[in-house]
Amino acid sequence: MGDGKKETLYWVALSMVPGIGPVLFKRLLSRFEDLERVFKASIPSLKAVEGIGDRLAAEIRSFSRWEDAEEELAKAERYGAAIVTMADSMYPKNLLNIYDPPPYLYVKGQINFDERSIAVVGSRFASTYGKITTEGLSRDLAKNGLTVISGMARGIDTAAHKGAMAAGGRTVAVLGSGIDVVYPPENRRLYEEICRHGAVVSELPMGTEPLSENFPARNRIISGISLGVVIVEASLRSGSLITASCAAEQGRDVFAVPGNINSNGSKGTNRLIKEGAKLVEGAGDILDEFSAVPASFGTTFDLSRDEKTVMEVLAEPVHIDEVASLSGMDVRSVSAILLNLELSGAIRQLPGMLFVKNI
Repeated sequence: MGDGKKETLYWVALSMVPGIGPVLFKRLLSRFEDLERVFKASIPSLKAVEGIGDRLAAEIRSFSRWEDAEEELAKAERYGAAIVTMADSMYPKNLLNIYDPPPYLYVKGQINFDERSIAVVGSRFASTYGKITTEGLSRDLAKNGLTVISGMARGIDTAAHKGAMAAGGRTVAVLGSGIDVVYPPENRRLYEEICRHGAVVSELPMGTEPLSENFPARNRIISGISLGVVIVEASLRSGSLITASCAAEQGRDVFAVPGNINSNGSKGTNRLIKEGAKLVEGAGDILDEFSAVPASFGTTFDLSRDEKTVMEVLAEPVHIDEVASLSGMDVRSVSAILLNLELSGAIRQLPGMLFVKNI
């Protein structure tokens, strides 16, 4: 087994330990840095991690399902899916910034996650109005360079993926099942098209069925990958409202398309607007939030050499870690420079620790 595959083996193995979820996984990774060290750590060292008690420490120390972990890697490889961990540069940067990011993702398709992504989700029981609006909205967003994220469900999700691909754009489907379990089954062809025009992703083990309890957790990934979430048609009990709630908790923008006041299928979206979601009548309402020309446009700024270096990499939204990498400076120095530039109006910060210049 190569070094890369061996390293991934430890990620899969740790996720198999009963009681280790995304938050504890993240804490263990932060404490030990190398997951091989987690399995070799002493009971007292493990218990020094917040949330790890006697039982969990013992579970980690006694872990023996190495053959199962190896078989999981083999299943993914046979299916043509990559396993992208939080330590991988290809892991979605926006997703790293949420409280409980999945330790790794199964990815089938193109493994390049654009930080300029927008989620478009809604009812499985969409009206003709909802489907047409969604396809047009997603098409226009894709034409303007945004990746459209959705869940490949019937109705609005399906229309969102189709609209993005109709524009020749990129789309990503986040599943509530294993990546090898296509749900709903009638979307098999859509699944294959998405793999060619973007990617299908899941945090769930191979072969996992689309059980109802999987979807609320799945929704945090949809919103977490994105800069914002657009809800098109949702009843008051729609799962899409969970996605909107996740987005708000993660500091993402929440958008909603208004619907017929007499339709139960629009009561959820109309309520979101009442509660402060940004009303959307077209793609421009969303694009304005991410690429609006600021009032300071055209202003001349007196910049230092380091500030000019940072500005040169901000032609498009860039994560703070990438700014540091591209500029050759440490994150602490870059953070101070970005703060000064933001206070001067030269740049602005977007959700997900992304920065872009105003001039």
